[in-house]
Amino acid sequence: MRSVSNLTNHFLIAMPGLQDTNFFRTVTYICDHNEEGAMGIVLNRPTDLQLKDILEQLNIDQANPTAGGQQIYVGGPVQTERGFVLHTSERKWDSTLEITPEISITTSRDILQSIAHGDGPHNSLIALGYAGWGAGQLEDEMGANAWLSGPAESAIIFDLPPDQRWEAAAELLGVDLNLISGETGHA
Repeated sequence: MRSVSNLTNHFLIAMPGLQDTNFFRTVTYICDHNEEGAMGIVLNRPTDLQLKDILEQLNIDQANPTAGGQQIYVGGPVQTERGFVLHTSERKWDSTLEITPEISITTSRDILQSIAHGDGPHNSLIALGYAGWGAGQLEDEMGANAWLSGPAESAIIFDLPPDQRWEAAAELLGVDLNLISGETGHA
């Protein structure tokens, strides 16, 4: 197993050659990385669902009419029935994990109620499911050049359209993914 620094609060950027359908051309925000593994949220896989669909299913009244139009994302292939809200850290809800002083993740229903009533976080990304790696798995994949990684930037998470996030995350590292071949070479 190859040693990799702690990647919490980093982007994990799929290399062009990564053909796994769950991660092809994705950028994932790593929420937690330790000796037991890693957990993150894919940032650029929007679904056809909107928040109003989730609120209706959970019987949460939508007092703020604009909240219901928020896009829902596929956060990854693990526990796809479970919701995760990646958000700015103005306050905490029942199940909030602070990743950095600026970014947190919450899994409790009360944050959805706050968003529906217009008093939720300033910025949020709502996802169903997450990306997960067991102990050493991410390090092995990094060693096989499946991923690029670099420090995260909240503007890419919350401000850019999803179809621009993969390339923008790589550009933070000075990498143009369009110039990288998806083919593996051998000397």
